[in-house]
Order: sequence, then structure tokens, then C-alpha cells
Amino acid sequence: MASSLTCVGLLWAFLSLLSAAASCVGFFMPYWLLGQQMDKPVSFGTFRRCSYPVRDEERQATVMVEQCGRYASFQGIPSLEWRICTVVTGVGCGLLLLVGLTALMGCCISELISRTIGRVAGGIQFVGGLLIGSGCALYPLGWDSEEVRQTCDNKSDQFLLGSCQIGWAYYCTGAGAASAMLLCTWLACFAGKKQKQYPY
Repeated sequence: MASSLTCVGLLWAFLSLLSAAASCVGFFMPYWLLGQQMDKPVSFGTFRRCSYPVRDEERQATVMVEQCGRYASFQGIPSLEWRICTVVTGVGCGLLLLVGLTALMGCCISELISRTIGRVAGGIQFVGGLLIGSGCALYPLGWDSEEVRQTCDNKSDQFLLGSCQIGWAYYCTGAGAASAMLLCTWLACFAGKKQKQYPY
């Protein structure tokens, strides 16, 4: 199998897949914000949550259900900022995944990625990383929602954590975006081989 990538291009393909995987895994996991409610660990993502209070009618008390899941609807996400964050970060992850898979195909298919295509792919990665970075920056604006305040001892506010802490998934998503924007975008400029000039 002939590759359309240079040696730098092979490194670019590997790092593109790695950064896309890091961002996508981090985005999907509900461990962006960690706290406690009713002595149970609670965690939030942009569109998922682990552990939530439910009213038990038999015992006439509120109990914590210890399981993870998505919010019932898009409107069920606690704040407008988190809804925007979900859309923006999701689109950014999609772009990084698209370029990562295209780069992987470039390892096996000759003449798939030229110098120009490599530079366009780098531009798409920059935009994808910028969108994910914007989503990560928007996320703390939602810390003033009622659900988060209940989990963080009613001390949280925008950009103020209270008793909660930032989880590994937030860092994972941001690290994937940063490597895509800074490293992969630069490597993409040297990823494709020069096209052969055919005499006609």
C-alpha cells in the first residue's frame, strides 16, 4: 500500500487521531465537574450527569440515584451556556474526528493528501480546536445553575467552584483541542507529498 503522506505526515496522522480521541472521549464523559450531594459523589459533563436526586414517594424522602445518563431533553441541560457548550464542542469534536480519519486513510491510499489538502485539513483542525476551546471557556459560565449550586454546597457561581472541583474529562477535552490547534495544524502544512506533474 502506497502512502500519500510524508514522514512528518505520518506523525501528523497519529497525533490527529490521538487529539481527536482525547477530545471526543473527554466530551462524552460526564466528569467535567465533580462534587458531592447527600454524601454521594456527583459529576457533570456538558450534557450528561452522574448521580441525581429523586423523590421516593414510599419513604417520603429524596434519595440519590447513583447512575450516569444524559439529560432527558436538550432543554433539560441546566443552563443556556452548557447547551451552547454542548453544540460548539460537539461540532469541534466532529471536525477533529473527520480530519483524524482522513489522515488515517492517507496512510494507506496514495495521492489522497496533497500539500494543499494537508493545509486545508490543518485549517479545519484549527477551527475544530478553536470551537472546543470556546466550549471549555463557556463551561464555567454555567456553574451558577441550581443543580450545580446544590452539588457545590450553594457556594458556586460563574467561574467560582465552591466545594466542587474540575474533573479529568475537562482537562482531556482541552488538551485534545490544544494539541490539534497548536501542533497538528503546524504539522499538517508538511503532511502531504507534492503532487506528481503529469505531461499531457
